[in-house]
Amino acid sequence: MVWVSDEYRTQFLKLFEDYLNQSSSSGNPRNNELVANIARIRQSVLADLWQSDGQPPLTGIRWWEVWLRPTADGPDLLRRYARLAEFVVSPRVLRLLDRNVTWVQATWSQLEPLPFTAVPVAEIRRPEFVDTIEDLTLDEQQEYLADLRERIEPAQETVPAVCHLDTGVARTHVLLGESLAEQDLHTVLGVSGFDHEGHGTKMAGIALFGDLEGHLAGSAPVVLRHRLESVRIIPQNGEPQHAPIAYGDVTAQAVAIPETVSNRGRVFCMPVSAKSDTVDVPGQPTLWSATVDALAVGAEVVRSGDELELLSAPDPERARLLVVSAGNTDQSVADHLAQSDLSAVLDPGQAWNALTVGAHTELTDPPMDPAYTGWDVVAEDGELSPYSRTSLLFGIKPWPIKPDIVMEGGNVLHDGASLFEPGLPVLSTPTTGHANDLALASAHATSAATAQAARLAALAMATYPEYWPETIRALVVHGAEWTPVMKAAVTKAGKSGKRDQQAMLRRYGWGVPTEDRVLYSTDQAVTLVVQDEFIPFEGDEFKAPAFRLHDLPWPTEVLQDLGDAQVDLRVTLSYFIEPTASRRGWRRRYSYTSHHLRFEVQDPLETESQFVQRVNHDARTEEAGGRPGGGQVRWLVGANQRNLGSLHQDVWRASGIELTRSGKLAVFPVGGWWKNNAAKARVDQTVRYALVMGLPPVWLTLGVCSNQAASAAA
Repeated sequence: MVWVSDEYRTQFLKLFEDYLNQSSSSGNPRNNELVANIARIRQSVLADLWQSDGQPPLTGIRWWEVWLRPTADGPDLLRRYARLAEFVVSPRVLRLLDRNVTWVQATWSQLEPLPFTAVPVAEIRRPEFVDTIEDLTLDEQQEYLADLRERIEPAQETVPAVCHLDTGVARTHVLLGESLAEQDLHTVLGVSGFDHEGHGTKMAGIALFGDLEGHLAGSAPVVLRHRLESVRIIPQNGEPQHAPIAYGDVTAQAVAIPETVSNRGRVFCMPVSAKSDTVDVPGQPTLWSATVDALAVGAEVVRSGDELELLSAPDPERARLLVVSAGNTDQSVADHLAQSDLSAVLDPGQAWNALTVGAHTELTDPPMDPAYTGWDVVAEDGELSPYSRTSLLFGIKPWPIKPDIVMEGGNVLHDGASLFEPGLPVLSTPTTGHANDLALASAHATSAATAQAARLAALAMATYPEYWPETIRALVVHGAEWTPVMKAAVTKAGKSGKRDQQAMLRRYGWGVPTEDRVLYSTDQAVTLVVQDEFIPFEGDEFKAPAFRLHDLPWPTEVLQDLGDAQVDLRVTLSYFIEPTASRRGWRRRYSYTSHHLRFEVQDPLETESQFVQRVNHDARTEEAGGRPGGGQVRWLVGANQRNLGSLHQDVWRASGIELTRSGKLAVFPVGGWWKNNAAKARVDQTVRYALVMGLPPVWLTLGVCSNQAASAAA
């Protein structure tokens, strides 16, 4: 019997080196008696590493689960040894708190020399094909949960929260309880807001932690900066279902409840949707989406039959940010892009004032289970998720471009023929479960993407507490970028014309925002954020007497140093419209929205006076139903394609010299039902907007400190 501690493995190996290189006084190799039994020693050492129940199968080629001590080169050493020993190693490595786990396909005898190499092998197990922490045994999961719970630092009760309108939340979960107070768990049905379905608890875990698996596998403190709230709006078994016509009523009631308890900042997360009652005209407002628009702009509405009744004018102090899902496709198919393009965004995702979230995916590694050998994922890395809907069926005008952004929604596995596997944990987002207080689960599709977007918005609200809901929406969208796959599709479509390019916008929105770009753009680039308000229509004749002119505060010396080098100026304009009460005329131009705002940039060869004249002319032309002429600036999207909805974004690629000659940006109004219907109650009504302008971090290449550049734009 030989027992060797891991820390003495090197000394043990030296016994065999001495056998090869040295002789004893009797003339035999050193350690001859020990080495003569090497086969038995190898068998014993490997058997000692076996940690599963029963005996390992000693014959045949099989899959084995290899647990390595966490070293920088452990997995690489295993692959190098496998090439020499001629067996297969999985490309996937699951990195846990104190172990790295991978899988090999070999005979037991091929593994016998493994403990005598430099590979830091710690255990051999029967393969469970652990793709995520959710696949571990319950005992092992609980170890990780207990460790993470000790590292969580919950946020104070006064900070912003993500308020979930869903199936409720199981606030007894060990990871959620300290971030969701009992008084913040509400319901519009029955007496309990506790989640018995699971969907709301999954969304709460994503909205609170984001990358939960990274936190579970890590060791650093998890300092939370926002909290959770919940209002159960989905009936449980035995409770009556809501009538579709009452969805807006339920949403309005749910939004009001937490506001009576706390005046903290909040982001409403509503990852639920339904088929629209206007399927013949995809994108047309409904009672539900119009209610969402009214709630966002701070207006009070009530349903009167199949119409809305406006009870008050918009109140900017009561403006709200509602994050809603674009909805999921009905089935999985191999040509998932065609399926998504023919699946219109579900109600209330067409709401003008909501932040509507679709799904993309970067999860492309299939499961390790040999049962899935030969299977592959449906969507490639960075592409639209197979679950996500689009707004291509909305047509070109007048309905908004939706989704606004996309976030991780998971992938679907495909056997190459007719079988599909949706919802696999390895192709989904890890999160909290409701089965017990220590449950782990996974979530996918646009619901998971919506929860991630709500988290980003809440973090932005905590970082910039003075920002309006309109501004937070602008900041999240401004921080989005297309993946390389998306950008290639947008560029290819643009070569065929602006309409084809807009179709790609209706598929991808403005891309994928990240926490760094949303929260820290002023540290990484030059970003100007403007919050302003003005009266677009004054007097009985609803004239538009003025618009806003903003200086572009870029450091001209730096831009001149760029010369002909190209720089992308990104502009995002966000505001909330008031929906009209009557459903009659919703299809007509300017009949649904109270007003519109537009932006334009001064041409490099245009005087300020000429710029003002052009903007006035374009506003009148658009109100008359014509196409604004625009200036000479070559926008990526263009005014005729971007001026949809109440959130507009575009990119101007210009030289540094051109930017120095373009010193003004205008925000100007275009009439809606306030003006066209001569609504006396809205005379002198103030509107507000958020404007975000940004240049990329070119300053670093010029030796200019990013903080100085940011302060110059503040």
